[in-house]
Amino acid sequence: MVPDRGAARAGSPEPGPDRVPTEAVGEGAGGPVAPGPARVALVTGAGRGIGREVALGLAGAGLAVGLLGRTRDTLERVAADIAAGGGNAAVAVADVRDFAQVTAAVATVEAALGGIDLLVNNAGAIESVEGPVWDADPREWWEVVETDLRGPFHCVRAVVPGMLARGGGRVVDLSSGIGAGDRDAYSAYGAAKAGLFRIAGNLHAAGRTRGLRAFEIAPGVVRTGMTEAMPMHVGRTAWTPPQRLVDLLAAVAAGRLDAWSGCFLRADVDTPGSLREVAAAGPLARRLRVHPYGPQDPLG
Repeated sequence: MVPDRGAARAGSPEPGPDRVPTEAVGEGAGGPVAPGPARVALVTGAGRGIGREVALGLAGAGLAVGLLGRTRDTLERVAADIAAGGGNAAVAVADVRDFAQVTAAVATVEAALGGIDLLVNNAGAIESVEGPVWDADPREWWEVVETDLRGPFHCVRAVVPGMLARGGGRVVDLSSGIGAGDRDAYSAYGAAKAGLFRIAGNLHAAGRTRGLRAFEIAPGVVRTGMTEAMPMHVGRTAWTPPQRLVDLLAAVAAGRLDAWSGCFLRADVDTPGSLREVAAAGPLARRLRVHPYGPQDPLG
């Protein structure tokens, strides 16, 4: 959801299981089955910032959108904007750190809009102080991890079983280059975002043959209240337009980027067109892994 300092390398130029697969609809027994285009999305943290832009953008692409967040007033305003544009939305108030609240929110959205087939884990937090891990406040550090890692797990746990029962769906975590490479600050945020790679990887590995797709997408540096308050962005004049993220998410929702399931995408450098071109050529995946020191490394 936040702020990357430069491009992060989250993959490895090697053959084998890290290569992006070619998707096939209705492939033979045991092969991947592609889900249909998404019709109902759930966006967390949808009341402001990037979450609001994502919700409005998906509604504009024709999806019904469930709006999950902690503040009803802001969610209702987004719902009103969607309705004014001819779209359909439902509001559900919940703190993603509370599984019971998330479960109830998912039930509310599905009762109003139907089964969720696109989950966008956007809700997040970041440390208030930019510094090394040894200076971090223990309580705040854990609160960030609870929001940014436990929260998305709660949403996955509440939404994905229904997706699978209906034949599949798609999960997107709004990620960050901070989770894909070493940084000298924001260790809680980075640890949580790195953990999301493992959740997405598990969703892909365990769910691909059942119609499940999962993506880590970094929005770039979108101008929000949070990014403007971060010391690393003081004086920044170049910001990533949120429409670049919306374009990627709309392509994911339509199934046009399913070949990139399990991978890391970046809205500030990737477009649906560029990703489809590379996938057609058999690209090397962007995945978080340990890099061998050479061909003789026993870790491979």
